Amino acid sequence: NPVKAYVLDRYGKKETLRAAEVPEPALREDDVLIEVHATAVNLLDVKLRNGEFKLILPYRTPFVLGHDVAGVVVRVGPRARQFKVGDEVYARPDDFRIGTFAEFIPVKESSLALKPTTLTMTEAASLPLVGLTAWQALVEMAALKRGQSVFIQAGSGGVGTFAIQLAKQRG
Repeated sequence: NPVKAYVLDRYGKKETLRAAEVPEPALREDDVLIEVHATAVNLLDVKLRNGEFKLILPYRTPFVLGHDVAGVVVRVGPRARQFKVGDEVYARPDDFRIGTFAEFIPVKESSLALKPTTLTMTEAASLPLVGLTAWQALVEMAALKRGQSVFIQAGSGGVGTFAIQLAKQRG
């Protein structure tokens, strides 16, 4: 069955996404198929559209952008055990498996989390990419510890806002 998606046909700063019907995404054994209720537009999506990451992330056009998703599980692969149909979830799909600007997206079970009940779908979809980016920079790479000072450039952006909160939480 075809599903609706917004497809990028060519790289370029002036390119726009095209509404299209695409084949329903295939589900791998450890995937969970999510009906997309909310997504986010990130600077990474803009840079990918512009072609700035072609050497690092060589997506072949046409493809569907989108790195954040919140939605409802509609199907699980045979080896997926942590989630069931009807679960509200959110995720940052893995590189080369992006495509949240669509009705449905398969996500590897290990890249998925239950959506906190205190968050709306829109709020949950705003978190994965910026949250992971801030965590990787401050915790994994910089090993930020209580008592240290950190300079967060562009603190009003998505990653910066999250990074400030994370730095405060870590003392």
